Amino acid sequence: MKITKLNLINFRNYANMNIELNDGMNIFIGDNAQGKTNILEAIEILALTKSHRAIYNPNLIQFNKKKATIKGNIKKDQIVSRLEIELTEDVKKFKVNRTEIRKIADYISYLSVIIFTPDDLEIIKSSPNVRRNLLNIQLSQISKNYLNTYNQYNRILKTRNEYLKILFNNNSTDTSYLDILTDKLIEKAIIIYQQRHEYLELINNNINDYYGEIAKDGELEVVYLPNVEINDYDSESIRKALKHKYKKYYMKELNYGMTIYGPHRDDFLFKFKKEDKDLRLFGSQGQQRLAIISFKLAEIEIFKEKCGSYPVLLLDDIFSELDISKRNKILKIVGNYDIQSIITTTDLKNIRKNFCKDAFIFEVKAGNVERK
Repeated sequence: MKITKLNLINFRNYANMNIELNDGMNIFIGDNAQGKTNILEAIEILALTKSHRAIYNPNLIQFNKKKATIKGNIKKDQIVSRLEIELTEDVKKFKVNRTEIRKIADYISYLSVIIFTPDDLEIIKSSPNVRRNLLNIQLSQISKNYLNTYNQYNRILKTRNEYLKILFNNNSTDTSYLDILTDKLIEKAIIIYQQRHEYLELINNNINDYYGEIAKDGELEVVYLPNVEINDYDSESIRKALKHKYKKYYMKELNYGMTIYGPHRDDFLFKFKKEDKDLRLFGSQGQQRLAIISFKLAEIEIFKEKCGSYPVLLLDDIFSELDISKRNKILKIVGNYDIQSIITTTDLKNIRKNFCKDAFIFEVKAGNVERK
């Protein structure tokens, strides 16, 4: 999977940008606040329909403009698809080959991305919601079934929460409708638990190899932490565990007016296996950063296996946080794959020339992009 062309109109600081990209490595060089990250953000939106940055900096559309457009030509198995997202203040429109797509689940599989950013430390340091969000985004890219199931789960969860409040406010003892909602919620939860568990198991197949190659200071693994005790991930075991939980804590959920058990409360952690130490508590910032990088490198083969092609790697200024040796080890790992990478950096001084010899190098300055 490769992006061959990218066009931005009225997006962030780009009035009209057109570039052709290399099938391999693409490097965007420039000082801070010139627009390098905006290019990666545009690709992220083109793939996922949303941006992790937009939560904090929502001004995607240029001032005094009514809409912004992101267009990209995507090549997969020699077939080229034209993706387009139109952004206005109120709505987003998604198009594939000029045909509007109504459902996100039908759009989101056309372009797969794995993104590395300086903010990735929050994956370890921040709340469980950040880690769940990472799982949801990645699983949604490789499994339409997961995305549909997750959306259905959230709709049922919302209805169940509302009905718990109705029961509490009306002091009602008739739980027949609640039982129906609970059974429906459990069936969706089973699929979510199973796919999250499988995904993290696949991550564990490779994460320590990458961490060992880059850091060489511990045996790394990820540990899935569902908030319901699950001993086996077959459907019946999960169903029994959830039914027991909802029955036992019915009054607690009734008083809270919300569903307090299920995959919407999941978590996972990074730990050094031999020492049994949680990186959030005992890892240095450098170890945490390399753990996240190793996690995302471990995803590459999973995407290839599940989607039939490698994702596009987006690396946003991560080299500024790493020493020369670790930068080049990461580039060496990436270079082992037939994969497209799009990298932002302030300079090339500390990257070995042999990694850049076939790269397309672009200079970014004040919203203008020129290939060097």
